[in-house]
Amino acid sequence: MNCLTTAWSAHEPELRGWLRRRLDNPAEADDLLQDLFLKALSQGEQFCSVQNARAWLFEVARNTLADRLRVTRDTLVLPEDLPAPADELDTVDTLTACLTRVLSELSAEDREAITLCDLQGLSQAEFAQRRGLSLSGAKSRVQRARQRLRERMTQGCQVQLSESGQVSDFVPRPSI
Repeated sequence: MNCLTTAWSAHEPELRGWLRRRLDNPAEADDLLQDLFLKALSQGEQFCSVQNARAWLFEVARNTLADRLRVTRDTLVLPEDLPAPADELDTVDTLTACLTRVLSELSAEDREAITLCDLQGLSQAEFAQRRGLSLSGAKSRVQRARQRLRERMTQGCQVQLSESGQVSDFVPRPSI
């Protein structure tokens, strides 16, 4: 265990400073440092085979800190029947109305592909079988229909998507 003692002596002051900068309470940082030492100690002789002891200690310190913060974070349990905010529901209803209008403006083929696969949950393989298409043909049809829907939603409702592909903003259109 001489390798642990050597590594700990070399890196303990730096680890203590790192933890104290991330926690408001120096005593809590010291407790976390002790937890880190016990984790290193529990490695036994395996700790001696670690190629970069400093990197290992800091990685375990970071994970231990994350675990501690996750546990101590204040949380509030919300009731199961909590209604969504009214303005959020209005936004969903307005976007749904826009989607309905844009769907009506698509070709029958595109509308069918979107409705069956995306709104009713039919798999593309089932869609292909129903329409007598190859699977790749059905996938292409659905992909093209989605692209045209996206273009129409962008033009007609001025839908803007976030980087993750979620609707971030739009301008409502009157329903038909």
